[in-house]
Amino acid sequence: MLRKFALGGIALASLMVASPVLAQNITAPDAVIPTGITVEAVMVPGASLEGNLEGNATVREAMVVLPPSYASNPGRRYPVVYYLHGFAISGRDFYDYMQVPTAVATNAEAGREFIVVVPDTLTAMGGSMYSNSVTTGNFRDFIATDLVDYIDANFRTIATREGRGLVGHSMGGYGTLVVAMTHPEVFDSFWAQSACCVSARRETPESAAAMAAVPRDGVDQSGFGMRAGLASAVAWAPNPQKPPFFVDWPLTEDGQVDELVQARWAANSPLAMVSSNINALRSFDGIALDVGDRDGLVTDDTLIHQELEKFGIDHFWEVYEGTHTDKIGARFQDLVLPFMAEHLDMGGE
Repeated sequence: MLRKFALGGIALASLMVASPVLAQNITAPDAVIPTGITVEAVMVPGASLEGNLEGNATVREAMVVLPPSYASNPGRRYPVVYYLHGFAISGRDFYDYMQVPTAVATNAEAGREFIVVVPDTLTAMGGSMYSNSVTTGNFRDFIATDLVDYIDANFRTIATREGRGLVGHSMGGYGTLVVAMTHPEVFDSFWAQSACCVSARRETPESAAAMAAVPRDGVDQSGFGMRAGLASAVAWAPNPQKPPFFVDWPLTEDGQVDELVQARWAANSPLAMVSSNINALRSFDGIALDVGDRDGLVTDDTLIHQELEKFGIDHFWEVYEGTHTDKIGARFQDLVLPFMAEHLDMGGE
């Protein structure tokens, strides 16, 4: 089976001005499941998502990939790598595109056995931004609490911080940064691939007015960039008293940019968050960031690398030859999972 979808990846800070669009229509076959690999599609109850005003599902699918020895060695516990998808793509489609079972099998052949979990956080606007919002749902807490608790309760995990890694691409890279900084007690190490939304997003009066003019039933037809802008707005400036979007638009009544709303958006910028989360960042055993040299996000991702350097936060950083999407699967298999093996508690017999 082949499915075509937009793989999330756009510089959300500049969606409303002329800039390269990094989302791509990609044809992805169903993931190949190598011999010895078991995959379970589980439904995870999300208490953190209950009552969200957007009507997003509170029970979320997660693809759980189990290593070869999981069935044959019932006394063994395994580290878990949580892998967060990007904008405008489901967790299952991301799992397919990344060929996660093959990555798990290849690393197992080299003696590195993990459970890899790919949760679905697709929302009415196209993505949760891995943020806490009464409008969208508290997806940041869902990842760090509901999902982790469910996986630990239902699979033989190493159920400690030292046994958990966090990885994500694009919007998922953004999610990796903010979830890690706000829940450092849960994860031992993290890797952000081509993280979007690193800098504080700014609007012009014209772009803010265009956003506020989209009808609620016109979201799907508004275009990728606009939909991503709407997703950011409802995640970062929710207002339960302003249906149908339940959001404060970044626009004053006299047509100017609303600086308070922009400040609320800026509070969700990983670049802005670094300086107030230094102790959390220093507590991680391993931190890594990477981005392609032909990815429109390279400037922003370089900025957060420089911010980490400024505060002496040890981390791996690489700008590699590539676009936003063309090498991420291979890098997850050949670089990210081996990096996790170096830093996580890998368990054993």
